[in-house]
Amino acid sequence: MSLSPQDVITNLETMRHEAEKGGGKHRIETQHGLGKLTARERITLLLDPGSFEEFDMLKTSRGSALSQDRHYSGDGVITGHGTIDGREVFISSQDFTVIGGSLGEAHSQKICKVMDMAVRVGSPIIGLNDSGGARIHEGVDALAAYGEIFHRNVRASGVIPQISCIMGPCAGGAVYSPAITDFIFMTQESSYMFVTGPNVVRTVTHQEISSNDLGGAGVHSEKSGVAHFTGQNDILCLRQVRQLINYLPSNNRQNAPFLDLRDPADRTDPALDNLVPPDPSQTYDMNILIYSILDGAEFMEVHAGFARNIICGFGRLGGQTIGLVANQPAVLAGVLDSDASAKAARFVRFCDSFNIPLISLVDVPGFMPGPDQEHNGIIRHGAKLLYAFTEATVPRISVIVRKAYGGAYLVMNSKHIHCDINYAWPSAEIAVMGPKGASEIIYKKEIQAADDPDALLNEKMTHYRNTFSNPVLAAQRGYIDDVIFPRNTRRRLIRSLQTLEGKRTSAPERKHGNIPL
Repeated sequence: MSLSPQDVITNLETMRHEAEKGGGKHRIETQHGLGKLTARERITLLLDPGSFEEFDMLKTSRGSALSQDRHYSGDGVITGHGTIDGREVFISSQDFTVIGGSLGEAHSQKICKVMDMAVRVGSPIIGLNDSGGARIHEGVDALAAYGEIFHRNVRASGVIPQISCIMGPCAGGAVYSPAITDFIFMTQESSYMFVTGPNVVRTVTHQEISSNDLGGAGVHSEKSGVAHFTGQNDILCLRQVRQLINYLPSNNRQNAPFLDLRDPADRTDPALDNLVPPDPSQTYDMNILIYSILDGAEFMEVHAGFARNIICGFGRLGGQTIGLVANQPAVLAGVLDSDASAKAARFVRFCDSFNIPLISLVDVPGFMPGPDQEHNGIIRHGAKLLYAFTEATVPRISVIVRKAYGGAYLVMNSKHIHCDINYAWPSAEIAVMGPKGASEIIYKKEIQAADDPDALLNEKMTHYRNTFSNPVLAAQRGYIDDVIFPRNTRRRLIRSLQTLEGKRTSAPERKHGNIPL
């Protein structure tokens, strides 16, 4: 006897209701007890109200050789699409209450489907990760499932923004999908990432360490640089994701959304005229300049806790999203080291991939000296930043605020690697090296023979600074487009962006370059 239409509808409602319950009330309560939201609650918070459309809600696994397998509708991941401030995004949210959010064949197929659709449509893809890893009893099918996701991550790179949120465990092979994506968010205390966990570490190295100390949010946001953003909890983390999406275009064929914050383009800030201390050895906070020039004093810093001697992040100038790279003289004098170079290079390449103009604020005394840096490959890492800036075809503008010495000056988006427009403040010092080191080399014999070597050194330093590192000299050679008043920096940058709006470039035909990874 066939079912009536009403019975079919009733059965469908029952199946959908069962899918919405995930792993059941007890497991949901356990999830909440750990300070974590459920997969569906996270989607509800992230997307605009009522905008989520789910795919594959009733999809189940085909099972394995283990007869006790239970088939859950949805197979431990919720996928679909919705909007963030009216803009379409695709999403996958792993459900830890269902088989620990473990990834198997059907689970992966659901994620791959929305990834493929995101690329076809040209919309960002967001993954909310909370998983125990590969579903062991699915064996090689689970490993193949991860490989399919990794393949799509690589194919989508530079085509659509890819964002990963680590909101629980992420271990073993599972870490490599987030690692390929553009930005990683982590929640404090409740998330961790590592290739091998504490038990393996204990067995191999006999070292006792907790999951949080091995791969928690603090470790990856401050030491390893794996995580770009951290949130105190799920709610704050998802708010940051919404904020980030608002700075980004939906794909590499579009520009980022324009947002007028009603901040006058010709606004000046006389306080900037006194930002740089008269003593070159004194420090100051580059954030003062950043927040002064950006629309509405709004800035979303990327990797805020990692390699703090360089600042990277998104802001707006005249309503247009820009990517900003700035040396931070308040940390290690703004010197470039291996971590800072790699951090900035990755950010520059993202901006170039997605048509986001680049602004660099330069105050760099050079590359970090020392055997540790040399042995850790500062040459290779510094070359990454040089390569990234040189390769970038988006509008590139540079402002030399104070020190711009040696190779680090060249690497930081200089005119010599073909930045489009570069300005200097009157306080700028552009030279092969700092006045002290240069004077000690050039006037070595005179200083050694002097009755008062220190006094003569200071005199020679002043002479060197006025003769060789004055920005007017660089401007006279055409290496600086203009020496500007600090108070006018915002206005000049906005006007330059308008000028460069129609920039077009051509490059030699090739498959791709070979960046010094």
